[in-house]
Amino acid sequence: MLLAGEVYFKTIPTIAIFRKSTLFVRFLMKNAALANVPKHIDHFSKFSPSPLSMKQFLDFGSTNACEKTSFAFLRQELPVRLSNIMKELNLLPDRLLTTPSVQLVQRWYIQSLMEILDFLDKSPDDHSVLQSFVESLETIRNRHNDVVPTMAQGVIEYKDTFGQDPVTSQNIQYFLDRFYMSRISIRMLINQHTLVFDGNTNPAHPNTIGCIDSLCDVTEVIRDAFDSAKMLCEQYYLGAPELELREMNSNNVRDPIQITYIPSHLYHMLFELFKNAMRATIETHEVSHNLPPIRVMVALGGEDLSIKVMDRGGGVPLRKIETLFSYMYSTAPRPDFGDNHRAPLAGFGYGLPISRLYARYFQGDLQLYSMEGHGTDAVIHMKALSTDSVERLPVFNKTALKHYKVNLEADDWCVPSKEPLDLAIYRVAK
Repeated sequence: MLLAGEVYFKTIPTIAIFRKSTLFVRFLMKNAALANVPKHIDHFSKFSPSPLSMKQFLDFGSTNACEKTSFAFLRQELPVRLSNIMKELNLLPDRLLTTPSVQLVQRWYIQSLMEILDFLDKSPDDHSVLQSFVESLETIRNRHNDVVPTMAQGVIEYKDTFGQDPVTSQNIQYFLDRFYMSRISIRMLINQHTLVFDGNTNPAHPNTIGCIDSLCDVTEVIRDAFDSAKMLCEQYYLGAPELELREMNSNNVRDPIQITYIPSHLYHMLFELFKNAMRATIETHEVSHNLPPIRVMVALGGEDLSIKVMDRGGGVPLRKIETLFSYMYSTAPRPDFGDNHRAPLAGFGYGLPISRLYARYFQGDLQLYSMEGHGTDAVIHMKALSTDSVERLPVFNKTALKHYKVNLEADDWCVPSKEPLDLAIYRVAK
């Protein structure tokens, strides 16, 4: 007969063995799931993403919004968007894919895809499932917070080790535009669902549905972005130019300019443009006591809303305009990641290219027009109607595949030499 103490101590190894076996089973299941990831990616990448209009986003989040419908849509759409861009990620040069930063990003995407796939066979009628889905989306969003700087660090690691060539630079530029655009769209879906169905409302912004403001006051966002940029400028340069703002509403001159838009996206674009304009203005007129103001013109028409930011910061040469939007040719000082591996976005020189993606996301654009010796005009174009504001999404297909197989060919235009031609060698002997 065993005493109680003997039973207890004989039970300990049994518990330990059970725990080890449980962990081993989980390990096997996880490995089996990981082994199936390529199959899932191949499957979902065969479908094209379904772009939504601003109006559809509003309808999804309106008073009569159905969380079950949103759940059913997202558990299919998110894997499609993730898989489409993950297929392109695998087409990057091997030497870039093997950098620690890019591998980390790949692991994040795989983990997020697996977590969403867990909901494919779950019933939307179960309230706990819907709640768990919201929590999973929030986890995924937080996991991907540092995707942009981490991928940027991977590009730096690649450039430091292997340098850069025109073909690789072209491929990376093409991919990153699509990769970051895909990220914007995925976060948009996640934000709308989590903000609308978390049960909380924002009384300060009654017209906001999720992150979309159906009556976005453009002038207010402009002033907020300018004030923030001005505060930073004054801290660094001990001064800042002032703002001159004009509005032109062709629909009704007396009405304020309001559109259906995402204030945070507009703020992001304007803040970046104001920072650049202020820095250029102060560095160009550092000996002057009177800084020329930054002028902003807002025009609302029947189809478009345009915002022009004009500075007298000396401008840039025409040949440098496109490089301002390049991820490979950034001249910004490299940020220090520090211990927590976080870095400011602007530290990589990605402010302008990411801002242009925000503008293009809903069929708009961001363009620069510069006059060297004078200044630069930056114009943000946005759709005035919510029905025209439709997501611009990358699709993995044969056309996209061709971009990663481009070889450097001889230019079919003469390339001017940097040195003047010596005509003496062509003189005919008399």
